[in-house]
Order: sequence, then structure tokens, then C-alpha cells
Amino acid sequence: MLAAPKRTKNTRRRKRRSILGFLFKWTFILGIWGMLGLAGILAWYAQDLPDITNTAAFERKSSIIVKAADGSTIARYGELKGKSVSVNDLPPYLVEAVIATEDRRFYSHPGVDILGIARAMATNLLKGRLVQGGSTITQQLAKNLFLTHDRKLKRKIQEAMLALWLERELTKDEILSAYLNRVYLGSGVYGVNAAAQLYFGKPASAVNLQESAVLAGLLKAPSTYSPLNNPDLAKKRADTVLAAMVDAGYITKEQAKTASAPMVPSPRTKPTGEKAIRYFADWVVDGLDDLVGTPDMDLIVQTTIDPGIQTKAEESLIRVLLENGADRDVSQGAVLVMRPDGAVLAMVGGRDYSASQFNRTTQARRAPGSSFKPIVYLTALLEGWQPNATILDAPITEGDYRPKNFGNEYKGEVTLTEALTYSLNTVAVRLMKDVGPQSVITTARKLGIISPLQPDLSLALGSSGVSMLEMDTAYAVLANGGRRVYPFAITEIKNAEGRLLYMRKAPTSYEQILPPRAVQTLSAMMQSVIDNGTGRGARLPFPASGKTGTSQDSRDAWFMGFTDRVVTGVWLGNDDNSPMKKVTGGSLPAIIWRDVMTYANPRIDPSMPATSGSFNTYSNNGGSFQNLLNRIIPTGAPIEKTGPVDYSRMNE
Repeated sequence: MLAAPKRTKNTRRRKRRSILGFLFKWTFILGIWGMLGLAGILAWYAQDLPDITNTAAFERKSSIIVKAADGSTIARYGELKGKSVSVNDLPPYLVEAVIATEDRRFYSHPGVDILGIARAMATNLLKGRLVQGGSTITQQLAKNLFLTHDRKLKRKIQEAMLALWLERELTKDEILSAYLNRVYLGSGVYGVNAAAQLYFGKPASAVNLQESAVLAGLLKAPSTYSPLNNPDLAKKRADTVLAAMVDAGYITKEQAKTASAPMVPSPRTKPTGEKAIRYFADWVVDGLDDLVGTPDMDLIVQTTIDPGIQTKAEESLIRVLLENGADRDVSQGAVLVMRPDGAVLAMVGGRDYSASQFNRTTQARRAPGSSFKPIVYLTALLEGWQPNATILDAPITEGDYRPKNFGNEYKGEVTLTEALTYSLNTVAVRLMKDVGPQSVITTARKLGIISPLQPDLSLALGSSGVSMLEMDTAYAVLANGGRRVYPFAITEIKNAEGRLLYMRKAPTSYEQILPPRAVQTLSAMMQSVIDNGTGRGARLPFPASGKTGTSQDSRDAWFMGFTDRVVTGVWLGNDDNSPMKKVTGGSLPAIIWRDVMTYANPRIDPSMPATSGSFNTYSNNGGSFQNLLNRIIPTGAPIEKTGPVDYSRMNE
């Protein structure tokens, strides 16, 4: 009776040993398979590395200087001032500031910091969001040298592998030097030497402790913490860097306190209105590949921009937004000015480039509202309608589409000129029914509008989203008498030694795409819009033609118009497509348009020929207009409608 429990105890021991043996065995087997799988993954991602490493370029990036029509510099890209530097040339404060904030274990880890990754993961889990990254300086250099900036797993694995390769090929000081010479530090400059010259007017070898902290602080978010754009934020970020240097043991609290003084910008760092001009400069640089290929040398790009008109457009837009933005629920705007031959004279893609680089003149597709109506009326003129022909303005009672006039007011029998002058919705729709949506789309395509247009009656009221660049192009065709227009900005490209790489050639002939008489008739009808109709707020002391446009609930407000010298488009709205408070095309946009046109029109040479062959043919520029617009108006632009839109209630 006493032996039974003993056998049971031994049986339990054997079972435990058996279970432990089983777990050990399969853990070992799974571990082996896991290692083999990991090795296979690494081998798969490593197959591209020989080609990737052969493309290493440790020197600075090519520089690009963008100049205005008067020869003044409006933007710089790449490292433009000073030469590449070694960490041995830099003050210890600068090197220590970078290491304290970016990678404290830089001189001890092998390129990938396992402890740093674990610490970042723990911090992110505790905070419930991404607040720290685990990339080392070596990994950041690997990404900068060889890889794209996407967040795919493949890129992260290759980044780690390349970091290990860099650590084997280079010394720590060489890695840090390469990183500091290539890193982007805002305002179009790469490398600490170029940044020190731009922000402080001195080489990187001469910066003091506070300036070192400012430069190191830029690594987190160059545009946000730029002393040009946000001096207060730059100082706060510099104070954070100084605190990190104290924590790392590089400086004392007393030194940090002494260095944390109010920043006094030098004349070199005083803002010069460059922020808004960067929309234009970015657009120009994005188009260089079409003309001279991917830049592999320093370039000087001459453009058509007029600094005076550009400044006036910026000032007018900002003033109206500051004075009316809060009360009228409007936060954004854009202005685009052209000559009738397509030369871009001013481009303001938003109210603040440092806050958003999204260019609302080229990248946003917004409903143009009634500013699209001239295309409907032009189609009607082409099909035999006359400006004094009468048409009924009354509620439409047939069919599913029942548009209404603004304010539900109707005038009965009116002429086409009167209908356009007062922007009568029912007349535009009746004209669309008569000529057919496809005919209107054909006219729009001739004018340069390539965005998708829905072939339904709501198109008469501007229901399909288009870009301001397209609208300006269409109105430029009207301004020059019906000749084909392709927008352009670059007139000449040279390298740093002055060798001519590209020069825009004015074509000897250009295409008359619309009958001059029809265009002149429409222009006269549109002059009545400004003199007597919805565009009275834009009235000028000289003749001009224009059209207002307002989408449902004042989500978009446009004023488009021209003289024989200048074409200008103005848009106001909100990026989230939320409604404004009673902002119509004839109100705030008309004020901005009038301000810009009053300044710009006298500046343009009245002999600028409408008939001398000065109109640009983009095929001479090494690409097609279709390709140009496809590039600058990307599919799926970030501004989308927030809900269903009732286009029967378009305001104007």
C-alpha cells in the first residue's frame, strides 16, 4: 500500500522530463528554422546591396539657383556656400550637440543600436504613440546615400545592413562627417557649413554654442525649426538641445543657461518673403528633368517670375486672409498671374509655405463654379448663338436636374450677355442642353483643361474640379485672341561655369485654335461682368474681362480675369473643403484680383505681341503639355470633397 505513491511520483517526474525535452527539442528546431528564415530574408534583401553601394556619393548634392526675370535670386537648392567639412574642422560643441540629440551611443555601437531601438520601442509603448525613433546616425546616412524615404520593411532591413557595411568601410569620424555634409537643414541648403552660412553668416567652424544647438535642432524638422521661418520655435528647440547636452555630460547647466539667450537674427537671416516664392521655385525645379535631365551639376535657372508682381500677390492674399479669415471661416488662398503667352509672372500656392508645401495653384483640383461658365458660352457662340440672342431664365421643371439661381431670383427673357453678366444658372444649363456637354468638354480641352470633366448638365455650373493652372491657361487663350497657350516658367538654364544648357525658343508660328471673332465677342461679354454684374468689386480704371465663381455653400470662391497684358486667377477656400461664411467670387477674391491687376497691368509691356510668334510651344521645351500637366496635377490630389455636393445650388 505504501509503494503506490512512489511509483506515481516517479511517473510525474518522467512526464515532466518528457515535456521539457519535447519543448527544448521543438524550441531548438524552430530556432534553427527561424535563423534559416532570417538568413534567407537577409540574403534576399542583400542581393541589391552591391549595386546600391556602388552608387555611393559622399560629396555634396548639386546646387540649383533659381533666378527671377530681373536676375535676382529667388531660391537656392543644395549646398551653395562653403565646402565639405570634416568633424575635425568643426567646434566640439556642434559635434556634441548632434550626438546628444541624434545618437548618444554613436561612438560605441556597430551601426545599429539594439539598446536604442529597445529604448525607443519602450518609450513609444508607454506614450501610446510614435515619439522616438531608433535609427542611428549611420543608418540615417545609409538612407540618405542609397535608399528612398519610404517606410517599407525592405528599406528598413536594407538600411540596417548598409549601416553595418558603412561601419566596416569607414571610420566613425568619416561617417559623421559625411552625415553632417549631406543632411538637409531647411531653406534649400544641405550640410552644416551651408546652413551656418545661410542662418548666421559664418562658416560652421565659427559657430558658438547656441548656434550649434540651433543647427542640431534643425535635424528634427528643418522647416519647423528654421530661424528664418520660426525664430521663437528655433530658440525653444535649441534650448531642448542644450538640455540634452547637459544630460549627456557635454556641458554644464551654467553653460546651457548662458547660451540660452534671445536670438537676434542677423541681416542675413531676416525673412525676405522667400516662403511664398518657394511654391514657384519648387514647381520650376520639379520640371528641370524634362529639359536637361536629372541635374548632376550646379545649375542656374532663369525664370519668368516678376518679383514685384509676386510680392504684390503675396501681400494682397495675406492681408485679406488676416483681415477676414476668422470672421469668414476662410484659411487658404492661391494666386496665379500669367502673361497671355503663358509666361508665369507670379505664383502663390498658399498662405504659408513653411506650414504647407502643397501648391494650390498646380496640385489642387477645386470646383471652379461659375468661372467655368465662359467655356459654355464660348461653345454656344461657336455653334451660332449671338450675344444679343434671348433665352429664358426661369426654373427648370423638366428632367431630374433642377438647378436654381442664386437667391431664387429669375429674370425671364434675357440676352446671353445679360445672363453671363448676372451669372444666371438656369441659362447656363439651358445652353448646355442646347450645345451638349461633350461639345463643352471639347472646347475646354482646346483651352488647355485636361482634368476629368463629367459630361452632365452640372458641368455648366463648374461641378468638375480643375486646377488654377488650367483655368489661367484657358483664360490666357481668351486674352490672346484664341491662340494656343502652354504655361511656362523657364527661359534659360546654365551650369555654374556659364555654359548654356537650355534656352527657350519662341516658335515662329503658333496655332489659332479658336475663331478670333468668337473670342472677342466673349471677352466683351465678360467685360460686362466686371462693369455691371457679379464682378463689380473687381472694377479697374481700364478695360478688363472676368468672371466670378462660387461653389456650393461657399466651399470655393474664384475670380478669374484678364486684360490684353495680364491674366490673373484668385481662389479662396479651406483645405478640408469646409464652407466659408458668405464668401463669393465677387467679394474677397475680387478684391485681391483688383489689387494685383491694378499693380501688374501697367508693368507689362503693352507691345508684348499677341501676333508676333511669342507664344510658347511646349514641344520645343523637350516635353509635351500633357506630360507637364500630368506631372504637376497628380492623380488623387489631397483635397477631396467631404460629402455629396448639390450642384443645383451653386451660388454664382
